Amino acid sequence: MGIIVSLLNHKGGVGKTTSAINIGAGLVELGKRVLLIDLDPQANLTISLGIPRQKSTIYEALRGESELTAYTHKPNMDIVTSSLDLSGAEMELINEAGREFILRELLGQVSDDYDYILIDCPPSLGLLTLNALTSSRYVLIPLQTEFLAVQGLAKIKQVIDKVKFRLNKQVEMAGVIATMYDSRRVLNRDVVETIHKYFGDKVFSTYIRDNVALAEAPAQRKDIFDYSPKSPGAVDYLALSREFLERVEKGIGTTTPTQQQEA
Repeated sequence: MGIIVSLLNHKGGVGKTTSAINIGAGLVELGKRVLLIDLDPQANLTISLGIPRQKSTIYEALRGESELTAYTHKPNMDIVTSSLDLSGAEMELINEAGREFILRELLGQVSDDYDYILIDCPPSLGLLTLNALTSSRYVLIPLQTEFLAVQGLAKIKQVIDKVKFRLNKQVEMAGVIATMYDSRRVLNRDVVETIHKYFGDKVFSTYIRDNVALAEAPAQRKDIFDYSPKSPGAVDYLALSREFLERVEKGIGTTTPTQQQEA
């Protein structure tokens, strides 16, 4: 059965979709079969990979109008796409019985086909995110290494803890990913130090360096490995994917830190 992982941060612009795409692609590089779920009404993951509008998206599946239908982006990487229609899903599903478990039931039908299922959550803590957390074994929190990005981390942890207590005993935070990092900036170093104090060994030792190729890849509708496989972004996301696999295989939080890059 595939391991389900949510990428979550209710602040936008922290590298969440970039991380979902490129961790997924990194896992494919490491020989895994991966399904990406675009659960964001903005459909940034779908757009970033250049996937045309599909007849059946995550919206239709959540509404019970279709099965969960995946689009094959490349070998061993499938995508369940999103659309702007998803923005109305929370209001439309509010009176559904068991509304927190709809996505979990859908993923149960396909999880045996993949090693990992990564969910790109919306930048909010509403019903869609609740569905993702109820479905997931692990949660990854991408965090831009800027002051404002740190605000609200305690709230995210509270939400995960509540879901664990009430809805999904298995869910666990796999780690915090420092993104857009430049070791030459004092602020970036200070933010990393702060999150280390709060989260300890939950912070991945692989930092995602600020790299223009990561911004250029979506414009070319590619992941970083297809766009610029020798770039710092590809190096970092492959190292992060490997570190994540080590944590999963050895037990979250027990892995020995891997390389620490310098920008």
